[in-house]
Amino acid sequence: MTLRHVVSWKMAAEDPAVRAEHAAGVASRLAALVGVVPEIRALSTGVNTAYPDANWDVALVADFDDVDGLEAYQVHPAHQDVVAYVRSVVGARTAVDFEV
Repeated sequence: MTLRHVVSWKMAAEDPAVRAEHAAGVASRLAALVGVVPEIRALSTGVNTAYPDANWDVALVADFDDVDGLEAYQVHPAHQDVVAYVRSVVGARTAVDFEV
């Protein structure tokens, strides 16, 4: 089994340039976790490129062996550093976890 973790964020900033800068910061910080957090099996993240008025600003798709792997990722110090930044710039978050 593989557990797929999918998250989307809306940035809090209303200014499009600031929102884009924050979204890029979230995506780059998440991408940097590959090779640092051993539980990550695969990770893809990116900033929205279409329909900015309707779509969320940045998304993450990450695969883990199981829920234990996801939970280890959640509490990993490197991930917690990213979480601190994300919380400082994000207005809303949505997530889903499912088996693939």
